[in-house]
Amino acid sequence: MRDVLLLLLWVLSGTVWGTQPTGGYCIGNICFALFETLTDFKGAQDVCEQHSGHLMTVRSSVDHDSLSLLLGNTSGQHWIGLHLPNGCHDLSAELKGYQWVTKDTTSNFLNWAEVPTSTDSCSSSAPRCIFISNHDKFQWHEDLCKNRKDGFLCQYTFQDMCSGFKNTKVIYTTPYGFTVDDATSLPTGSIAEHPDELRQVCVAKQWVKAPWSCEIEQGGCEYKCTTNPDNLPVCYCAPGHIVNPQNDRTCEPAIDDPCLQLNCEHGCYKYLDSFLCTCNEGFVLADDMKSCTDFNECSDERQCPADEEKCVNTPGGFDCVCEDGYRLIKGTCVDINECVSAPCEHECTNKPGGYECWCYEGYKVDPSSSDKCKRYCGKEECQAECDPNNKFQCFCPDGYMLEERGNQPWVCIDMDECESYTYCDQHCENSFGSYECFCDRGYRLVDGYKCEKRIDGDTDVEDFTDVMEVITVAPTHQPSAVSVGGLVAIIICTVFFILLAVFLIHHIMCAKGKTETPVVLKVAEGTETHSLQQVTTDTAS
Repeated sequence: MRDVLLLLLWVLSGTVWGTQPTGGYCIGNICFALFETLTDFKGAQDVCEQHSGHLMTVRSSVDHDSLSLLLGNTSGQHWIGLHLPNGCHDLSAELKGYQWVTKDTTSNFLNWAEVPTSTDSCSSSAPRCIFISNHDKFQWHEDLCKNRKDGFLCQYTFQDMCSGFKNTKVIYTTPYGFTVDDATSLPTGSIAEHPDELRQVCVAKQWVKAPWSCEIEQGGCEYKCTTNPDNLPVCYCAPGHIVNPQNDRTCEPAIDDPCLQLNCEHGCYKYLDSFLCTCNEGFVLADDMKSCTDFNECSDERQCPADEEKCVNTPGGFDCVCEDGYRLIKGTCVDINECVSAPCEHECTNKPGGYECWCYEGYKVDPSSSDKCKRYCGKEECQAECDPNNKFQCFCPDGYMLEERGNQPWVCIDMDECESYTYCDQHCENSFGSYECFCDRGYRLVDGYKCEKRIDGDTDVEDFTDVMEVITVAPTHQPSAVSVGGLVAIIICTVFFILLAVFLIHHIMCAKGKTETPVVLKVAEGTETHSLQQVTTDTAS
């Protein structure tokens, strides 16, 4: 349960990114941070919002006294969270038309350098903001919000907190990026460094001793953090060192390092009464329980969750990079408008992560290059495209030929490629701007125009055709004229009629044999037979 809370805390608070504070101060349930970075009012507010904070509001004398602790050693001008949104003063209002960045307009403390007295309630349409400086006791000065100042002050409010340690010198590191050495209360995520090198983190109003969850600053370990077979975080040290048993996190030289005998690739740690090998973050222990292999963090779909990001695995870790067509701007992947660089020959439409090219009327996208356009007719004839400076220099789409018609403009006539037997081996069918090759049954189309005899057992049992534009041929399907069912019916009918014919012929022959006079073939007895003679019987009239 403790690890779950720590991991949730890490996700919510995160590490400090971007501009780093140079100082800070915490009192009650509020922390103030000082940033000394040249920026305008909006840029300052954006930095404060990174940790759900805002520019500092000075609405009480207590808040004003905190400025001395924050700006006591500075000399520049710093933004606070008071601004005139629309540039219009309201001299009857408590803040003269100004309001805090928290949207309220009340204040128990006022410290104007010069109270606005303009009779023109909207003397300027540009928003105006307030800055302070150390040289005049932090009085409020007006200036245009777009102007840049030397720095700004952020304010963070929190609820869950841990009490500061008393009667001991402790250094606290807040989740807002600054350290303090004296505080009565600290926000969740603060880390306490004790004189004896004991380290603790504030979680759910309690101080938790290191090692804690390895996902948060290596669990507070001096060297590295890992988890043991009981899924508890433990610290381990570089070869030749062991973990200090007093604070369980720092490393000290080992007189007889027990890990050296294990020959671990990365490191080892003590578990109960023995030692085990472990791997650095981003690696997993191999089957030999000694060497380490890279772990592919990108296999977890939760990595790089934004639609515009993709995960790239690296040795021991991973990187979130922008998808193609996007680029990183201030930590966010933003779509690139490729159309700005005019990649298309005619028209371009930007799309998320890419772009699409379009062609003018009378053209179509070139299949060989998606950003180019080629002339297109789509009918038997169309007007030619001629050079405006030379009417005799005209051009036609592929598959058309130029024709002159007296004083009329030049026209493009569809060329019948099928009139020439050089285009297709066997059969050809013309179409506008192109033609189609196909073969007889029992042949197959090769290279778009040749017909080859099929080989027995060939898996290609269908005929094919090819659609060609000028000389480029792409295969298409030529279906059989007779279906399988029709072919079976024809075979059955043929067999039936053959059998019927045999039966009729046999019946006729048998009937004829019964009505005819038998033929007598006589052979002379006692003589050698050399031939057969036909003998007839004379009948008396």
